[in-house]
Amino acid sequence: QVQLVESGGGSVQAGGSLRLSCAASGYTYSSGCMGWFRQSPGKEREGVAAFYSFYTVGNRTYYADSVKGRFTISLDNAKNTVYLQMNSLKPEDTAIYYCAATRANYCPRTLTSSSYNYWGQGTQVTVSS
Repeated sequence: QVQLVESGGGSVQAGGSLRLSCAASGYTYSSGCMGWFRQSPGKEREGVAAFYSFYTVGNRTYYADSVKGRFTISLDNAKNTVYLQMNSLKPEDTAIYYCAATRANYCPRTLTSSSYNYWGQGTQVTVSS
């Protein structure tokens, strides 16, 4: 059974930083996509960042325009854990953040939630002004 468990959420002031972690069990990432999504009240879930490994593209990272230059996704294969380093946080970054992973190795739509099969329970991030 695949489990993704997020941690690291919390409350920070604007301009601050947080690092989210997502530990996977029952799932070993070797190719395909692992990503971070977020959802705030009244809004659809949106892709924030993704790590995509496939033989035609190598290892690549993808980011939503709203977080480029501020967020960094990284992967520790030894720990089977994916991270999201969030810097220069803004109030509009406030949301529940979810970790997700795909079954398929081919997942070109890296920031589309329907591409993902496994989801964590989410962790709350609150940024105050």
